[in-house]
Amino acid sequence: MAKVQSFLNNPYQENTYVLYDETGECAIIDPGMETGWEQNAVVNFIRQHALKPVILLNTHCHIDHVLGNKFIFEQYGLKPQFNIGELPLLEAVISYAPAMGIVYDPSPVPDLFLPEEGSIFFGNTELQLIFAPGHSPAHLCFYDKQTNLLIGGDVLFRGSIGRADLPGGNMTQLLNNIEQKLFTLPEDCIVYPGHGPETTIGYEKQNNPFFN
Repeated sequence: MAKVQSFLNNPYQENTYVLYDETGECAIIDPGMETGWEQNAVVNFIRQHALKPVILLNTHCHIDHVLGNKFIFEQYGLKPQFNIGELPLLEAVISYAPAMGIVYDPSPVPDLFLPEEGSIFFGNTELQLIFAPGHSPAHLCFYDKQTNLLIGGDVLFRGSIGRADLPGGNMTQLLNNIEQKLFTLPEDCIVYPGHGPETTIGYEKQNNPFFN
């Protein structure tokens, strides 16, 4: 059964996740580390729990979710994996980061792009891919059916949803994907979002103002 550890990173208060199971293998998802302190927090957790990072995943490629990609590559030799539709967003980060006052060490480009459907594996864990664009053009969520948890990126938040006014965003598409792909998950599925506290599918179906 997978366990989740979250880390709050960068000026955007982004959630970076380390997902690990009893084998000791782990996935690092959306590394947003900007400072040395933030980098050390992730590395120290991995070391203290004797974990072996084997995969680096990005739900999408806005700056706050990819700031630590280069660091993770240098630390563990892992290149990011995401859907190819996010590549233009990744390539754009280097041009707009200075205007936002952020020092960005350019991310490596994937050797392997993730499809819109299917599964990825590490240790004894299977993550099902859920293609849910709307916040970004090719956003993926990662669902662990066995543990009943969703790493949701910036699609669904506690009491809110991702913004759709950035390049490649589409509000209608975002709302449809939440209703058709996320709200069909079990009510007690825990959602770990890209920002803010975790929530559940059932709570959002009942209380999210965008759907009520």
